[in-house]
Amino acid sequence: MADDFEFADKVPPSFDRVGNVIQDSSKGFNPGLIVLLLVVGLLLIFLVGNYVLYVYAQKTLPPRKKKPVSKKKMKKERLKQGISAPGE
Repeated sequence: MADDFEFADKVPPSFDRVGNVIQDSSKGFNPGLIVLLLVVGLLLIFLVGNYVLYVYAQKTLPPRKKKPVSKKKMKKERLKQGISAPGE
């Protein structure tokens, strides 16, 4: 009966390879983590770039011009305030 367990202390070659694969895969980076870091990095670059462009535009662009008020509206406003329009 002692002869039946001749290879008890040895690991079969097929299981030995599986153990090496498990150990090798834990040494590298997780691909999901790499993709997540890439996406977060691109999003961060996009947001920071937009903010920088916004600040630059606020400093360099002139303020917007207001729409010109029509003569009809000016006449109505003067009448509301009690000032008579010229020519009347």
